[in-house]
Amino acid sequence: MENHQIANRFREVILNGTWIANTNFKDQLSNLNWQIASTRLESLNTIAVLAQHIHYYINGINSVLRGGTLDIKDKFSFDFPEIESQNDWESFLSKFWNDSEEFANLVEKMSDEDLKQIFVEEKYGTYKRNIDAMIEHSYYHLGQIVLIKKIVTNAK
Repeated sequence: MENHQIANRFREVILNGTWIANTNFKDQLSNLNWQIASTRLESLNTIAVLAQHIHYYINGINSVLRGGTLDIKDKFSFDFPEIESQNDWESFLSKFWNDSEEFANLVEKMSDEDLKQIFVEEKYGTYKRNIDAMIEHSYYHLGQIVLIKKIVTNAK
């Protein structure tokens, strides 16, 4: 069924895949020092902020997939408290991985008919469109994370 394919595509970019980008968020972030994750390069977002940004959207969509409301706003999608320790970083990552797995599990429970339904409001399109957008958005920022990580770790 399509729901399993989409859930697996999501898991690939966040948790365990290498097919598209030869890496994933978990691979890039799991053994990363919080100071590297929080290093700012000129006007670029930090690795930590980009990861939190993706998590923000995953969490917001999870709320809807659980039957709740859509409470996230684009204007707040980069506003997060600073990561100030390795413990902060690891705590965030644990939540990121758990919420990502929940996202994939919720998608797997959807029927093909559910995927065709309107997501919250007609202007957002279908559930499938929004889940696909989450995957594409994640790859976009994964590429940024890979590049920033290379620059920061080569500079040290």
